Amino acid sequence: MSIPRFLDLPACVRPMIIQTPLGAVAALRATPASGGAEHQPALLVPGYTGSKEDFIALLETLAQAGRSVTAIDMPGQYESPGLPDPAQYTPDGLGRVIGEVALTLDDGPVHLLGHSFGGLVSRETVISGAVPLLSFTLMSSGPSAIGGPRARDAGGLAAALGTERTRARLEEVWTQHLEEPTRASGVDPEIHAFLRRRMLANHPEGLVRMAEALLAAPDRTADLARAELPMLVLYGENDDAWPPEAQAAMAATLGAERVVVPGAAHSPNVEAPETTAQALTAFWNRTEKIPGLPA
Repeated sequence: MSIPRFLDLPACVRPMIIQTPLGAVAALRATPASGGAEHQPALLVPGYTGSKEDFIALLETLAQAGRSVTAIDMPGQYESPGLPDPAQYTPDGLGRVIGEVALTLDDGPVHLLGHSFGGLVSRETVISGAVPLLSFTLMSSGPSAIGGPRARDAGGLAAALGTERTRARLEEVWTQHLEEPTRASGVDPEIHAFLRRRMLANHPEGLVRMAEALLAAPDRTADLARAELPMLVLYGENDDAWPPEAQAAMAATLGAERVVVPGAAHSPNVEAPETTAQALTAFWNRTEKIPGLPA
């Protein structure tokens, strides 16, 4: 989970609801402050228990480079409604929704980015080949199931919800297991209130199903490599979710560009936003100059 350091939206960012054939999706969209978008748009997908707010620190810088940028809540996350069929809370099912969102961006094929679990979801969008894309970025996302302390956190949340997957039970879980650790972490009271509000707004069934998918994801690196799409693997040098060496090996298999963000851990979007935004802009701009791709 990324923890935003601030919640105030830059002047160039507005909240919106994106309507797709698979349901509504809550989003934040940043557009260049002056002039039109000179470059192709980007679509940013958050990780497990995350939300569109995880990208606030990136949005203005990315938009200033001359493109519209849309960050979303996946279905069942924060302000996006849950899916009618709980069986669709899988990387494949969620990946179809991401594809539908991409198709609503009428200013052209998009640069797709997935953070953490959002990377596992977004790669299904890429592998399906159903949506025209310009590039794909895996940010702090590994080749298969997550491990270590973050796996224990996801598994613990799913186990705590158990079979009583209700909002009342989710509130009990927050109070019993998450309230004090969050407060003790020293976050600003405004951010603490946001984290509580975001967690309790999540769809409980979605939380469990997505945790199960995160803990059991197969390695689909070979399938992703066959997409023949320009790719970037970007992660913090101190990532504590997927080991940096595993992400480096994945990048090599994909033939992807690789950026290691100094001083960052699992959320370079929050921990080093300017460095991350500059790396993304440089990659996206290079991609748009590749012969044969829309520019």
